[in-house]
Amino acid sequence: MRIAIFHDHLRFIGGGERVALFLAAALDADLFVTDLNPQLPVKARLPQARVTELAKVPTTPLIRQRRQKASFRRAHFPGYDGYVVSGNWAMFAANRHRPNVWYCHTPVRVFYDLQEDVLGGLSRWRRWTVERWIRSQRPEYEAAVAGVERIVANSRTVAERIRKHLGRSAYVVHPPVDVARYRFERVGDFWLSVNRLSHEKRIELQVEAFRRLPGERLVVVGGPQMGVDAVRFVRSLSPPANVEFLGEVEEDRLLDLYATCRGLVATSKDEDFGLSPLEAMASGKPVVAVDEGGYRETVVPNKTGWLVSADPDAIVAAVEHARPETTGPMRRACEARAWEFDVPRFVGGMKEIIERSFVRT
Repeated sequence: MRIAIFHDHLRFIGGGERVALFLAAALDADLFVTDLNPQLPVKARLPQARVTELAKVPTTPLIRQRRQKASFRRAHFPGYDGYVVSGNWAMFAANRHRPNVWYCHTPVRVFYDLQEDVLGGLSRWRRWTVERWIRSQRPEYEAAVAGVERIVANSRTVAERIRKHLGRSAYVVHPPVDVARYRFERVGDFWLSVNRLSHEKRIELQVEAFRRLPGERLVVVGGPQMGVDAVRFVRSLSPPANVEFLGEVEEDRLLDLYATCRGLVATSKDEDFGLSPLEAMASGKPVVAVDEGGYRETVVPNKTGWLVSADPDAIVAAVEHARPETTGPMRRACEARAWEFDVPRFVGGMKEIIERSFVRT
């Protein structure tokens, strides 16, 4: 089958971008995006993925989403046997491209479960602006969802959001981790955090926990979310000397950090799924994660890590418990758990749904 994939952007590599590239490579599909960084497929080690840029869009929030939506709404690529939509704004291409499947990383969270969290951190004027934007955009977004024929969620957590907020059912196919890329080198002397710099990642919990752990080190990897000033964001956290922010790093450096850390700390609010815990486990390292969202679908308590409350004291207690003599023996269980989410399982699950959706009898 000839398949086309629409994804929001390829400006930077996150979980959704990896999924889109994996799908394009595995299905020999054409991938259409906005904001293509042509080096990203190579950096993600998927150079065989064929990617076409539909448009450049501004970096300014709200304007950016409006332009992305318009780009996908104008898109017209007939002649394919089926279409996969990945992301949120790319979904505006669905109505003109059928049969289709939406791989949903999450419904737009500012429209639903994170609305009050986002609005609460804004100035009065910005809050008014964002509230108006939500009121105008959410109905259009929900109308675009109506153009989707079948939905696949990346986790049970997201499937429940789809049911609650959009009134639709969804299959669940977890995103892949390319286990063979990762390695265990040693139980190191630092903890790792891998996430974009944004409010919902709750990095302040990590910083505060390690402020209370002066004998431990935390290394934070990840660039800012679109529209976030990295320097200002980090400064607002007042990190102690034992917390280091590296920003974006090359893939090989990230693999080295996973291979040599003691474990991973993950604190995102009700995380959609979360690939970084599986990447850590693929490296033989346990995870200290908040007991919420997609972390519950990957971390096996006391075997591949610990699920704790979203509180600095709880994180402190878990890190203090996770001495090298505790984490070292967890290596085999971590690696075995990661293999349960390896690429062939993801590709097989998606191919089954796609063939069922696109083959007309």
